[in-house]
Amino acid sequence: MTQFAKPDIRTFTEWDYVIFSALLVVSAGIGVFFAIKERKRTSCEEFLAGGRQMTCGPVALSLSASFMSAITVLGVPSEVVRFGAYHFYFLIAYVIVIILSAELFVPVFYRSGVTSTYEYLELRFNRVVRYAATFVYIIQTILYTGVVVYAPALALNQVTGFDLWGSVFSTGIVCTFYCTLGGLKAVVWTDAFQMIIMIIGFLSVLIEGTIQSGGPSLVWETAMNGSRLDIVDFDPDPLKRYTFWTYIIGGTLTWLAIYGANQSTIQRCISCKSEKQAKLALYLNLIGLWLIMSSAIFAGLVMYTYYSSCNPWTAGFVSAPDQMMPYFVMNIFTNLTGLPGLFVACAFSGTLSTVAASINALATVTYEDIVKNVFKNISDRKGTWISKGLCVLFGALCTAMAVVASLMGGVIQAAQSIHGMCGGPILGLFTLGIIFPCTNWKGALGGLLTGILLSFWVGIGGYVYPPPEVKMRPLELRTDGCLLANLTQNTTEAFSTSIPTTLSATTSPERSVLADNWYSLSYMYYSTVGFLGCVIAGLLISGVTGHESGRNIRPLLIRPVCNLCCFWSEKYKTMCWCGVQHNRKEDLESLGKDDKMAPVSGNQNVNKWDSCKKPPPGYNETDSLHSNNIEKVSHL
Repeated sequence: MTQFAKPDIRTFTEWDYVIFSALLVVSAGIGVFFAIKERKRTSCEEFLAGGRQMTCGPVALSLSASFMSAITVLGVPSEVVRFGAYHFYFLIAYVIVIILSAELFVPVFYRSGVTSTYEYLELRFNRVVRYAATFVYIIQTILYTGVVVYAPALALNQVTGFDLWGSVFSTGIVCTFYCTLGGLKAVVWTDAFQMIIMIIGFLSVLIEGTIQSGGPSLVWETAMNGSRLDIVDFDPDPLKRYTFWTYIIGGTLTWLAIYGANQSTIQRCISCKSEKQAKLALYLNLIGLWLIMSSAIFAGLVMYTYYSSCNPWTAGFVSAPDQMMPYFVMNIFTNLTGLPGLFVACAFSGTLSTVAASINALATVTYEDIVKNVFKNISDRKGTWISKGLCVLFGALCTAMAVVASLMGGVIQAAQSIHGMCGGPILGLFTLGIIFPCTNWKGALGGLLTGILLSFWVGIGGYVYPPPEVKMRPLELRTDGCLLANLTQNTTEAFSTSIPTTLSATTSPERSVLADNWYSLSYMYYSTVGFLGCVIAGLLISGVTGHESGRNIRPLLIRPVCNLCCFWSEKYKTMCWCGVQHNRKEDLESLGKDDKMAPVSGNQNVNKWDSCKKPPPGYNETDSLHSNNIEKVSHL
């Protein structure tokens, strides 16, 4: 049996520093390149939306890199070691997410010509709903980005001994630098470069780790014997941490909020030169999602095999589960100079891409939804400088939020919880607007507030009253192969965690029914709670206060989902559309299929159909989607 003892933390060699520094230099260099290249193009649209001339390739790589951050690099392998390879179910959930995003949400945003997704909410409802959603998004993104900044800093601290907070501030400075200089184009192309680094880093860990663990067959056999591949669990109990349904329902809604209604994603989609390119970018991005998630899962299986008799977390070699992956890297790359730097570059790449995309999205939302509505007639040059100033501001805020992230526990759960608590209600709000024509602004606002209250109630409650171990179901982690001075018997994670559980039972008051049920809900379902709360409350409030008249809604702002179940009857189709002129919608659909049709920017009249020789039926030159009073389109 292989014996393990805690080694001293090894510091970087010169080559590790060279490889790691090269990532920072190239990333910053891309920002400088686009700042010089685009210096004569000073419009806000060029800075925030890339001039809407991007192609599907770099956008697809950028999308894959942005939300597959260091949270995936560090968090997923440790979750696989502790709970099993349940994250394989994400590969199914991603398919559902991408199809719905490409066919339901992106076409609406692309054709309406918005720059901020929350512009849509003013077109569909009113400005109050738009501001409420904008505020929720800003809070969500700052919180999430704080977690993303903290995760690689933790890896650097564990691997190199770098000062933790020095690493945090270095991350924020580099991201803010190239995002502020180069705008969206710099973000997209830097993401594409960093995606390649992430793949190379994962492959190096997988190859060397598999070799040192005894080969693929032994890895698979050990994972099977250790129950890490026993993931067939169709138990509908929502209190279990991981089951098939937590991923297919909770995971799908969490990631649909990211891909279907998140400014960071939609902003890059609408930067494409055509709607066809935007959809293709999403479908190509699916390959990247599969590749990164599969690599992270297999890295977890290899790490479990390598430490099958001596888990470093249970043995006390590391202080948190998320430190297992960098600790593993230092073990397998002890004699391979430069590869530890490559791994940290891999983790850092995910962070740079996510943080830069978030900063750019926050700047866009703030400028489009707040600044332009407060200060009228801002010139393009002044608007560009304001946008760059906002990038610096949000870069500082996101970096500061890393301090809070250090108190939130495991990075995977923290990130998913934030996306669930905020993203679920936002997804519900856009769903009300796009799918349910009957929803009025009161229902939309009431639904959003209800979803936020419910999701934060369960999320904060779950943090204050963590679920019992029986619901989390951690698997056995052995330490009988460790060389520990103070350990003389075999120990498992179950044994080590049973002591504090027993003590808490004697010193703490008995848990309430609310804590054992509502607060024990799997964190994967937080998005589901927010989504369903928003949709159900929104429809009920709309029904009580009076349904929205379909004659006041432009078909451009909704999608004909009800056609799937009402195709046999024009009568029922009209009923489902709540009076919206869906025949005119079909005309707009045919226009949208024209690959040459460019979206019209938000500061123009979206009814000027640039590629059409004649306007669509019922078109009125005075009718503008960007009017503050949408109800004036009664002639429809």
